[in-house]
Amino acid sequence: MRQLLTRQKTIRLFAGTPFCDRLQNGNPFIIVVSAAVLLSIGFAASSFSECRQSYGMELDSLINPNNTPAASLVRLPGIGMQRARAIVAYRESFVADETSNQPFETINDLKKVRGIGPKTIQDIGKWLKFE
Repeated sequence: MRQLLTRQKTIRLFAGTPFCDRLQNGNPFIIVVSAAVLLSIGFAASSFSECRQSYGMELDSLINPNNTPAASLVRLPGIGMQRARAIVAYRESFVADETSNQPFETINDLKKVRGIGPKTIQDIGKWLKFE
C-alpha cells in the first residue's frame, strides 16, 4: 500500500512528461536513478551554500608574504592556489641586494608578482604584515 502511494505521488510530480510514462510502468531502475539525481542536486546545493559562508571567515593573525607557505596565502581574499604559488615562486627566485633583503618590503612590492594588480593589493592589504 505504501509503495503504491509513493508511486502515485511521484507520477503526479512528473504528469504530462514522457518521463511519466516510464514511471507508470513501475520501472524501479528509473525511480532509483531519479531519486539519486534529486538527492545529489540537493547535496550539491547545500555544499555550495556552505562554501559561500566560509568565504567571509576572518584570519587569526596577519600574514607575512616573505615567509608564509602557499597553503596559508590561499586564505587571503582573491588569492587562489595559482597566485599563492606565484608569490612563493617569486620569493624563492628573489636575489637580495644591498637595497633590500626581502622580496616584499611593502605592499606595492607584491605588484611584481604576475597576476597581482592594484585591486588584489587593495583587497589583501589589511591582512599583510612586512617584517
